[in-house]
Amino acid sequence: QGRLVESGGGLVQAGGSLRLSCVLSGNIFSINAMGWYRQAPGKQRELVATITSVGYTNYADSVKGRFTISRDNAKNTVYLQMNSLKPEDTAVYYCYADVANGRRYWGQGTQVTVSS
Repeated sequence: QGRLVESGGGLVQAGGSLRLSCVLSGNIFSINAMGWYRQAPGKQRELVATITSVGYTNYADSVKGRFTISRDNAKNTVYLQMNSLKPEDTAVYYCYADVANGRRYWGQGTQVTVSS
């Protein structure tokens, strides 16, 4: 059984930066893809970025060039470095991890608020 714990959200001014972290704890044999979604008030959850176990990445068009996803496999941790933040980036950010048995774990969500 695993558990994803997120950290790093908060309030920042437009143009600022934040770094989100997400750690998968528990007796997990192997992790495949990890990534981040976000959900703004009144909107559907959208995929922000993904990273495979060997480091291939994919980003939503809205964050390309501003956000960087990375992972530390030894620590079962995924990161999201967010630069040049905009008010439209305001949302609850959720990390996920796909493990070898096909199960997907979700984090509890962390609030990111960007003021104009």
